[in-house]
Amino acid sequence: MRKISLWILGVMAAGAVAAQAPKKVVSKSTALARPKLVVGIVVDQMRFDYLYRYYDQYTEGGFKRMMNEGFNCRNNHYSYAITVTAAGHASAYTGSIPAINGIVGNEWYDVAKGQGVYCVEDTTVKTVGSSNVSAGKASPRNLLTSTVTDQLRIATNFRSKTIGISIKDRGSILPAGHTANGSYWFDSNTGNWVTSTYYMEELPQWVKDYNAKKMPSAYLRKGWQLLLPASEYKQSSPDDVPWEGKLPGAKKPVFPYELAGLAGDAFGVVTNTPWGNTITKELAIEAVKGENLGRNGETDFLAISFSTPDKIGHSAGPNSVEQQDDFLRLDREFSELFSFLDGWVGKGEYTVFLTADHGVVDVPGFAMEHKLAAGLANRGNFTKILNKSLEESFGKEKFVIAYENNQLYLDHKLLRSKKITIAQVTEVIREALLREPGIADVVDLSNMGTSPLNTYQLELIKNNVNAKRSGDIQILTQPGWLYGGSTGTSHGTPYNYDTQVPFVLFGWGVNKGETLKRTSVSDIAPTISALLHILPPSGNIGTPVIEALKK
Repeated sequence: MRKISLWILGVMAAGAVAAQAPKKVVSKSTALARPKLVVGIVVDQMRFDYLYRYYDQYTEGGFKRMMNEGFNCRNNHYSYAITVTAAGHASAYTGSIPAINGIVGNEWYDVAKGQGVYCVEDTTVKTVGSSNVSAGKASPRNLLTSTVTDQLRIATNFRSKTIGISIKDRGSILPAGHTANGSYWFDSNTGNWVTSTYYMEELPQWVKDYNAKKMPSAYLRKGWQLLLPASEYKQSSPDDVPWEGKLPGAKKPVFPYELAGLAGDAFGVVTNTPWGNTITKELAIEAVKGENLGRNGETDFLAISFSTPDKIGHSAGPNSVEQQDDFLRLDREFSELFSFLDGWVGKGEYTVFLTADHGVVDVPGFAMEHKLAAGLANRGNFTKILNKSLEESFGKEKFVIAYENNQLYLDHKLLRSKKITIAQVTEVIREALLREPGIADVVDLSNMGTSPLNTYQLELIKNNVNAKRSGDIQILTQPGWLYGGSTGTSHGTPYNYDTQVPFVLFGWGVNKGETLKRTSVSDIAPTISALLHILPPSGNIGTPVIEALKK
């Protein structure tokens, strides 16, 4: 009996020892899965149809790669009315609208200071990288909300790097956000890429090295010839038409273009040709290498804006040989960029998204030639009619103190002294201007609840109005109409040709597919935030496109 008891005690003791013995730990990574690099691409003035208009002539490595390997939101729009460069870049990266992020246009009028404001102007900073003192007086201080790039920096306790690059200062500064490691733009007077003391006191060595190569001078000497035989530009109008603008200093808008010696600032003409895209891509690659992006142990973010399509589009229009050649060449630039990233970061290890800051209307001359509804509005004539109507109704006073973004800023002190309301002024102007061809409506921005305007456009206008920065009265032109001369075109309206732009994602964490569900440019930042598992920007109103992301 005693032997049995001892045996039982032995078994119990062994069990106790086994229970106290530490279990073997199986090592498992707990790091949050994220791409090594996010590349945000904004193509200035890329209307949605450009994805397909030149599709058959795109290479497999550029636009086609994005669409065939990634997710395409084919019904993507801006949700506000004044579709211009600064507002577009701000909306894409803040997930917001001008009413909230404050970027109501490229310029606006500051009533308190009694002066105009440029979207990224900052007189407290200085130029870095150029003797041109005016080129670098810029920063993101006028942007009232955070960006997805800011949120990534915050989420990684500022270990992630964010860099912005664009020929235009606003195209670099607004996407890069408030907390960027660097933002660089092009000084057309010197041909240098520059920044401001908001970011740093001296250019990084990799920027200095690129500037030292003097690539803009080299591309000026090369000129601009067609990429393909002229007979293959079947998606465009003839090369020389009356409604097409010319490059600065050029005698005619025809190929080939000899660029050296053309009028204008020293290197500005480079940015009006596809070489502007080339130098942007080249600096982007130098940024990846110089900042070691995608290899820093955290997700980095490179925000690139290609501004040249906007410059070509304003002059030659969307139906020109120039713009077709520009996009065929831009496609090749994308292919080279993605090929480089495949080697540097690793194929499938980075995420790219593509969008545009606005679309563009067909040149009115082109539209009228083909019997489409269009025309040219005479701003000077409208101003005379407006002033005459106000004088006849209220007396000879200066009621309108500024005009920006097709908005009238009124002298409120004068109105109060005369006991005149904004509604009364609006009604007088509306009655006078609606008689004129090209004017669609006149809207009182201080009381949109009583406006007879259709609900769709009224919502877009509401989303544009910031109480401290917007005007008092909005003037809307008819579809296809714009202010300007007989050549070239523009944008900035609530019509589909200006609001519908691409939103394509591909790479790490992105499903293959497409949707025709209506999405918004404001959905871009929260979609990227969801991909990265970070908080969306502070002014975000968008919704992630969940079907685009892998679970």
